[in-house]
Amino acid sequence: MERMARTMTKNLLSLETSPYLLLHKDNPVHWRAWGEGALAEARRENKPILLSIGYAACHWCHVMAHESFEADAIAAVMNEHFINIKVDREERPDLDVIYQTALGLMGERGGWPLTMFLTPGGEPFWGGTYFPATAKYGLPSFPHILGSIAETFHRQVDGIKDAAQTIKEAMEQLARPEGGGGLEMDLLDRTAALCLSAVDPVEGGSMGAPKFPQVPFFTFLWRSSKRLHSEAMARAVTLTLERICRGGIYDHLGGGFSRYSTDEVWLAPHFEKMLYDNALLIEFLSEVWLDTHDPLLAERVEQTIGWALRDMAVTGPDGESAFASALDADSEGVEGKYYVWTEAEIDALLGPDSPAFKKAYDVTARGNWEGRTILNRRGTAPPRGGVKEGALARCREILLEARTSRVPPARDDKVLCDWNGLMISALVRAATAFKEKAWLDAAKRTFDFICRYMTEDGRLHHSRCGGVTRHAAVLDDYAQMIRSALTLLESCGESVYLDQALAWLAVVNGRFWDEAGGGYYLTADDVTDVITRSKTIADNAMPSGNGVMLEVLARLFLITGDVAHRQRAERIVRVFSSSDPRNLTNLPGLTVGFEILERALSIIIVGDLTDPLTTALRRAAVDTAPPWRVLMGVAPGTGLPASHPAHGKTGRSGPAAFVCTAGTCGLPITDPEALRNHLAAL
Repeated sequence: MERMARTMTKNLLSLETSPYLLLHKDNPVHWRAWGEGALAEARRENKPILLSIGYAACHWCHVMAHESFEADAIAAVMNEHFINIKVDREERPDLDVIYQTALGLMGERGGWPLTMFLTPGGEPFWGGTYFPATAKYGLPSFPHILGSIAETFHRQVDGIKDAAQTIKEAMEQLARPEGGGGLEMDLLDRTAALCLSAVDPVEGGSMGAPKFPQVPFFTFLWRSSKRLHSEAMARAVTLTLERICRGGIYDHLGGGFSRYSTDEVWLAPHFEKMLYDNALLIEFLSEVWLDTHDPLLAERVEQTIGWALRDMAVTGPDGESAFASALDADSEGVEGKYYVWTEAEIDALLGPDSPAFKKAYDVTARGNWEGRTILNRRGTAPPRGGVKEGALARCREILLEARTSRVPPARDDKVLCDWNGLMISALVRAATAFKEKAWLDAAKRTFDFICRYMTEDGRLHHSRCGGVTRHAAVLDDYAQMIRSALTLLESCGESVYLDQALAWLAVVNGRFWDEAGGGYYLTADDVTDVITRSKTIADNAMPSGNGVMLEVLARLFLITGDVAHRQRAERIVRVFSSSDPRNLTNLPGLTVGFEILERALSIIIVGDLTDPLTTALRRAAVDTAPPWRVLMGVAPGTGLPASHPAHGKTGRSGPAAFVCTAGTCGLPITDPEALRNHLAAL
């Protein structure tokens, strides 16, 4: 018994693989990972749970850890009065959604670190985010909060129970949306007008600070600009992307975008680099480039993919590769230290080339951020090639090489299924736009990695780290991997990708679909360690799983002709729709998916992929068709289902394109230029 007691009172995070949890393995806090063992301990000892959720690249998570979790006196209070559970929000997004939602229902703004107090059964009754070790920023001290919560838990048992029950019932109600009956295109148009009014007309992005890239939001606005032929909407998007690409939020030496800018001019980033942000931006920049051919966008796509392949690659035992999840904001305990410069450092490294570089990249003796300089091109013309840009590129190489001698930010090596699905799609879209086969090959390797190392008995897992695959996949994992399979199908024409997409869809429909209410739950029906099953549609930094599922169901309907996919997609629209454009501004994934469902161009290219004319027809479709296109390659003689509008049209002897709208296909088009003209006129 004495040995068991000693085991139950120590910090158990050394048994985990998550880099974030391992950061806390030496804390004097008796941390546990989330699981039945920790929950059973709370029930057995009748102690409240202190749940702390964060992630490895989170600056304020590090601050709270240093101030409180590394402090013996504070840890002693935590250990005496609470069962302390630490969760990596990237490993368990389902738990993060539940408890962030609960905090919102308490009237508080969410974020990380998330600090929640739960009953022994896991029901939340109070919480917040960052709390300082001593009272400041208008916040009470963490020790004061710990004492108050511990006393309240034991003295006001009925009040705690009632509060927890009320919050749980409210969360369950949120998973039963009433729906708005459906959507219409004119409602999307009014929503787009509202979105435009919310864009900063000078700096792009949303008004004020902080500024996030908001790729789902601007994707909807971009597609609306094309649908409505709105120059104002298009300009709002291109302005935003230009400011992002020139600002300090972009790493001008190593490539890649930080998570957000802390100011209103895109200068000072929160320096963490997340895989999902970069994947979303790669795909969106590629989409916009197809219309604008802006060399700045092309350069940022190339550099950001280069960063991902160089700095974020994780290799499997047999050579397959995937991508790590994030780079920290801090190095040597200081935010941004790895990325910023002094004028003296620039002068010493660049010598006679220093004046021109300093002028181009905003380098001054005073600096532009806390006495140092964040490199940016906000005040100079964007890169356009030529002698000057060539000299600046050489300067960047010198600085990048010098930067490698610094202590780099820590890398979170977790391979997350949904984030890698995003990157697969991004690489395929970029490879298609810029004709870069190496990027397509990287996408295929990543897809193979997920299929080989993160799949068991036909079901995906969410996370892999240190050679260990863990945690049941959530809806977003399946949604993004199905989408990535369809992007590969469109690019390669290999039926294995369609087969895999349909196999994953069968799992999602069987395990995640809410037959009674419609829509998909975030967690599968056999996940037992959550207090409720969330069902969400709002897009945040990541697109919502239900919004992505709407898109993939619409695409699968157009690819296969199977009406069951359309029926399920229509039900998603009914469940989550709203008749108020103000609500729809937060649901760009839903609106983008609806547009594909309602008015997609289905383009079928019949022909041998080795035939140059087939390739030319595909290129014409990629270059000219709107982003709500669904492109499908079909080998001559391949039969399509009787329900497909191109059924019976694939027996041709030579390459041809069929453009189908509203269930009807036009005449075959065999000339690439004629196909361009036809698509441009639609």
